[in-house]
Amino acid sequence: MSLAPHVWPETAAVTGGRLFVGGCDTVVLAEQFGTPLYLLDEATLRGAMRAYRQAFAAAYPGPARVHYAGKALLNTALAQIVVQEGLGLDVVSATELLVARRAGVPMAHVHLHGNAKSDAELERAVAWQVGAIVVDTLDELARLGALTAHLAEPQGVLLRIAPEIEADTHVHIATGGAAAKFGLPLAVLDMAVARVLNTSGLRWLGLHAHIGSQLFALDQVVATVEVLVAQAARLRDRFGVTPVELSPGGGLGVPYTADQPPTDIPRYAEVVSAAMQVACTRHNLPLPRLTVEPGRSIVARAGVALYRVVGRKGQRWLHIDGGMGDNIRPALYSARYSAVLANRAGEPDSELVAVGGRYCEAGDVLLREIALPPAQPGDLLAVATAGAYTLSMASTYNLVPRPALVLVGDGRARLIQRRETEEDVLARDMRL
Repeated sequence: MSLAPHVWPETAAVTGGRLFVGGCDTVVLAEQFGTPLYLLDEATLRGAMRAYRQAFAAAYPGPARVHYAGKALLNTALAQIVVQEGLGLDVVSATELLVARRAGVPMAHVHLHGNAKSDAELERAVAWQVGAIVVDTLDELARLGALTAHLAEPQGVLLRIAPEIEADTHVHIATGGAAAKFGLPLAVLDMAVARVLNTSGLRWLGLHAHIGSQLFALDQVVATVEVLVAQAARLRDRFGVTPVELSPGGGLGVPYTADQPPTDIPRYAEVVSAAMQVACTRHNLPLPRLTVEPGRSIVARAGVALYRVVGRKGQRWLHIDGGMGDNIRPALYSARYSAVLANRAGEPDSELVAVGGRYCEAGDVLLREIALPPAQPGDLLAVATAGAYTLSMASTYNLVPRPALVLVGDGRARLIQRRETEEDVLARDMRL
């Protein structure tokens, strides 16, 4: 059995028949911290952040910024690493914004996203002077205008548009179509810009679009850039304003199984940067600040989930102590994963099994077919590419507490998110 290097963390290795990540024995980690347990490999995480920052610095002649999309996974320690690696941060809730502040992220490097922001979220973003609020609807724009009327220094806004591009991805993570719930329809963009320009508390920075996640067809990203630039040039001609910033969002895909191609961050940077330069030249538009928003492609590969096998059912089913409560993606998106038995990683994969979770749903199947050594209760299952949209979408279904998260690197393991307790889960319950 060999580990597909583009699916597992950079530091993943099999030594003495056991899986090591970040120089740490996963079997020992499972015994120390319990299971289910999520590991985050620091070297892989930081390496992806640096790759993005360096790739865009080399490929784009104008100013460029890389914002980590916190919705993929966010906690205080991760946000601190974002700052250390020179990235900005995108948040989508008041609590994510609070995490950014706790971690010391400069508010000028924070963007607030979301299609249904509350007044409380907008008020916090304005009070804390975030770099930009990404406006999604005309209603939001009206509310934000009222909330900022008192400001001496206007609040910067980006207008998110629906570029009418149907991304080649799962329907649940395609966000750029004309009928999507996200973004201003192109038909009302002029109205939105006029409102911003006529609102004293707001300053128009530019345009934003995001067509979806898990994207491999970069021609669709190029098309998004072309729509952004064409709309920006048209707005310049009509209103006499030039955008400071244009953002084609994020969404670069990552491999979850060995048959999928590796993520190529330098190529992505080259393609996006070239598209922006070509489009701006065509429309005689100065190069704007280019902001990209990767999330999955920074954190997914860095994550490994550990589960204990608790039983078998016939020849087909393995039962584990986690599942859809900590990783909803297989049930929601039919997502596939790679996995090994961490305590028997050197043994040949000799049987095909399905891995069922512990939750009371027929759809709680983590792996529908995976080749493993003959597994027995007590064995440790390690699932690769588990860093993105797992813990960030975790729930307490069946009142099961959520797992811990451990940062591993150079043989050291640091707890950065403790395991939830029964007391935590029941803290909101009130007796009659």
